[in-house]
Amino acid sequence: MSRKLVLAVGEASRTACARGLLRGGVDEGTGELLSAAVLAGRVGCAADLVSGMVASLLAARWNTIDVDVLASGEDAGGRKLPSNAWMALRRLGWTVSPAEGIRVNDRIVRMAQEQAGRTLRSAKWRADLTARSVGNLARRLREP
Repeated sequence: MSRKLVLAVGEASRTACARGLLRGGVDEGTGELLSAAVLAGRVGCAADLVSGMVASLLAARWNTIDVDVLASGEDAGGRKLPSNAWMALRRLGWTVSPAEGIRVNDRIVRMAQEQAGRTLRSAKWRADLTARSVGNLARRLREP
């Protein structure tokens, strides 16, 4: 059973966001209370890790062949790729890991794969849109 909302013709889904203020946290291992400054530093570290993993995954897959494979919506066996980008990348075997010596929770890896997958899917959409626009412009310039 899918939890996705079924949309009627002409409807579009929207994602809502809400701001939140982090005032502190608790270290799960030690039970130590963390100040807002320490928490902000840890969040920044996690964001840097994800950013680095996204960059390495994009560097490895930023080519026409890989972008087309992901955009096709099917894996090598002809099975439909999952709509979640991180799951689709895993199905294709496109993995990423943090720098040597760093261990992270799988959630961090999934975040990196999701961001990279969305970027790669977007690259295909943008390339197709640009090609159509250039084609239309060229056609108009040739018309008398």
